[in-house]
Amino acid sequence: MKYLVISDIHGSQESAEIAIEKFKKLNCDKIIILGDILYHGPRNDLPSHYNPKEVIKILNAYADKIIAVRGNCDADVDQMVLKFKLSRNVSLLVANKKYFLTHGHLINAQNPKIFDEETIVIHGHTHVNKKNIVNGDIYYNLGSITMPKENSARSYGILNDEGFFVYDLDDNLIKL
Repeated sequence: MKYLVISDIHGSQESAEIAIEKFKKLNCDKIIILGDILYHGPRNDLPSHYNPKEVIKILNAYADKIIAVRGNCDADVDQMVLKFKLSRNVSLLVANKKYFLTHGHLINAQNPKIFDEETIVIHGHTHVNKKNIVNGDIYYNLGSITMPKENSARSYGILNDEGFFVYDLDDNLIKL
């Protein structure tokens, strides 16, 4: 199984289109969205190509391929218009490794979760590409496909049997 992982679209039609292009080009099986899908949030400027209604159409066309977690900017009304479920968190087992998917506003390297076994946490929220190790668990902050911060790149991830990898939009591997 090969997953395309994105976070923090924030209503950008362009970013949603890029995500679908990567999904197709890289022959992924599923898309993981780590929250903040439609709304830009009160602390952010309007992103380029802000068009939440088009983002809804683009993503709903792939609803059966999407695994999504709810971010701090996602509201109940978002779930009403999206055809895929927004979970609080999702656990996955890939190549016998435990992955915990979350947005990152509640669980992150600064506010870690205690796991029963070694776990790899993948999140977004801060829009900063980063890797931390806490209590033996790896915390990957994917960053944002739309509005990177602190000199991070616009990014996406690939999760497969070989592990988790983060890339910029030109498909260059980002070393975390």
